[in-house]
Amino acid sequence: MENIFQLLAATATSAPDDIALINENMKFSYQSLTRLSERVRDAVIELGLEKLDRVAIFLEKRFEAAAAIFGAACAGVVFVPINPQLKPHQVRHVIRDSGARLLITTIARYPAFIDELGNIPLHVLLCDSKREDEDEELAGAEHTLHRWGDLVLGDIGRKQSWRVIDQDPAAILYTSGSTGAPKGIVLSHENLRAGALSVNQYLGNTADDVILSLLPLSFDAGLSQLTTSVAAGARLILHNYLRPYEVVNVCKLHRVTSITAVPPLWMQLALADWTDQKATANLRVFANTGGHMPRDLLSRLRQIFPQAKPYLMYGLTEAFRSTYLPPDQVDERPESIGKAVPNAEIHVLRPDGTACDADESGELVHRGAFVTLGYWNDPERTALRFRPFPAVLPGIPPRDIAVWSGDTVKMDRDGFLYFIGRTDEMIKTSGYRVSPTEVEEIIYGSGLVKENAIAGLPHPVLGQAIAAFVVPTTQPFARSHLLAHCRKHLPTYMVPSLVIEMDELPRNMNGKIDRKELAARHMSHFVGAGTKGQSASPAIHDQEFEMSEMNKNKMAVAPEAVE
Repeated sequence: MENIFQLLAATATSAPDDIALINENMKFSYQSLTRLSERVRDAVIELGLEKLDRVAIFLEKRFEAAAAIFGAACAGVVFVPINPQLKPHQVRHVIRDSGARLLITTIARYPAFIDELGNIPLHVLLCDSKREDEDEELAGAEHTLHRWGDLVLGDIGRKQSWRVIDQDPAAILYTSGSTGAPKGIVLSHENLRAGALSVNQYLGNTADDVILSLLPLSFDAGLSQLTTSVAAGARLILHNYLRPYEVVNVCKLHRVTSITAVPPLWMQLALADWTDQKATANLRVFANTGGHMPRDLLSRLRQIFPQAKPYLMYGLTEAFRSTYLPPDQVDERPESIGKAVPNAEIHVLRPDGTACDADESGELVHRGAFVTLGYWNDPERTALRFRPFPAVLPGIPPRDIAVWSGDTVKMDRDGFLYFIGRTDEMIKTSGYRVSPTEVEEIIYGSGLVKENAIAGLPHPVLGQAIAAFVVPTTQPFARSHLLAHCRKHLPTYMVPSLVIEMDELPRNMNGKIDRKELAARHMSHFVGAGTKGQSASPAIHDQEFEMSEMNKNKMAVAPEAVE
């Protein structure tokens, strides 16, 4: 199977009338989704895109987003899903960096970044219907605009796809990079196919499952839910506007069998009213990714879903999914990230490449079918993180590329892995990786600080909370103005939870600001900020995993961080 689209086509052939997607009150069968994806393919080719050109998809979860993903793959081009939370300058960076020739979005989103995109040569495909105020909103657009109804649903005739093989790029997922700007990670068709089959194997997904999609499709775990669902022939519910009680209602209405979320989102769901047993009767799996799940939270979820099995997973975008803890080990090893998922091999290595002993700390190294193709437009960083693994058999040239994760772990004598920390300064919060320098640049651009530094502090729910250490330009310091500036220019998950004023920032022997020293001084700030008795934020838009009420209770240094 050389193209990820063939996963969809195969299910459509065997079960054409089965429901593939549910979005609000609409349902799409596998046959309908396949045909719509083929129409996207025809539209892409009609616009003149060639093999491996990039198609940026800036949409909330909806049928068009799924069809755009599979349609781009079917055409032989590369899809680039953009996180709906990103601000205009970040969207511009992704489009410019990826070299996308086509942007698929909506009239509600497009006007916000017309000026940011400037004169980038671009086809723009708008998914929604024409509105009366559209001409004013699109004033100044220099791009070639198209309508979904006219182009995708119009009569342009069947087009011939570009031929690709399973090792060709299929997608580019953007995540924060260590140098500040988001970096694209390139996934092959084989990465996506093998990952879907592996997850289905250990989660036991079948055509009888109803999978609830709460995570963004630009997030590797969110995209995985789409591919795993299609591979299993299951139903996938695309859910956007998120209040905890809505999730309860969706589970009740559609008899949901599987939910995957990150710890902050699980915390909010745990506080919802699940007393109606019709909402929980069919759930057989609840899975966690994007960070460690606190023990109290896990205990609460097991009480809510007594018949469901918990799957605690660990992964990195560079290799999709690496480990999971089997449900029968949760009580015995609650702090473990488990063992390798099917079709992956995990090693714990010393800096010289030799294997660590049991309980010795080392770097997690992943080899297997999920190791991605590397970083887009970044050969140096690719060469650093993606390196040949020693030959499996003597005499075989070392062509097997593994990914060095940057995560420090240890393995016990029974082969179970335990996460210790990161070897770089990247912050992992709410399942997202955040670059300190990217946030620092935004804060400096406010004009309110002479200098600043960003560090991640351990947090029992977020994984790490983002702390900003600032030297104000003037006194009194306008903390609320700084946070408003951050909210304007950063997604919610990148806005600091904590702002600390300082007269000067510590520096290392080379004169650089010492983020590690700052983090060490405030390491225990969130100790005790557990999950008991906390309130969830009233709403989450586009999966903005914010912990508003918890911030009010625990983040006293920066109460203005709460929206």
